[in-house]
Amino acid sequence: MSELLGVWLGAFLTLCIFSFLYKDNPFFRFAESLFAGVSLGYYIGIVSTNTLVPNMIRPLTADFSGNAHLLIPLLLGLNLYTRYIPRIAWMARLSLAVYIAYYVGIFMVQKLQGEVVPQVGKTILHPIGGNFTPVDNLIMMVGVLSVLIYFYFSIEHKRAVGVVSRVGIWFLMLGFGAAFGYTVMGRISLLIGRMNYLFIDVVQITSQYL
Repeated sequence: MSELLGVWLGAFLTLCIFSFLYKDNPFFRFAESLFAGVSLGYYIGIVSTNTLVPNMIRPLTADFSGNAHLLIPLLLGLNLYTRYIPRIAWMARLSLAVYIAYYVGIFMVQKLQGEVVPQVGKTILHPIGGNFTPVDNLIMMVGVLSVLIYFYFSIEHKRAVGVVSRVGIWFLMLGFGAAFGYTVMGRISLLIGRMNYLFIDVVQITSQYL
């Protein structure tokens, strides 16, 4: 019986979300708020269990003197909540600055080594041979160079530079269109999953209890 109630609850919440296609209404706002609250609670639980407890609580309780350096990120994290105290709200900016600078430094190296450098290498190596046909390699090289020239603002985009930059615009539009199409297809796959849930799973489970 609990399985049946769970399935119908999921179907009800799904229809509440779909009701926004008609107009904004209390059912949609209820489902939206419920989803946001449950997601936030789940995220807090995951972070607490997988990050805070093993990386902060357990090391400090097991060997405080050997892991005393963990108090620095702990204090920086707690300092973020000073933004709710108007008189010392400015102190939260210090922790935020450290947090941003730390992750920018880490992710910059990761992006350079994991994405930028390999992509540049694949672009400038094997312009004729490689894994693609010469036409594919030529299109890739022209696309990369024209897009880079489009974003090069130190010279005025006239004559040959203007023509190449316009070619770069076409490549950008193709890239944005492909990314948008990929996003739409991803959303459609989610919609198909919800429709299968409504018309297959709900019907099958409900029929078992009739």
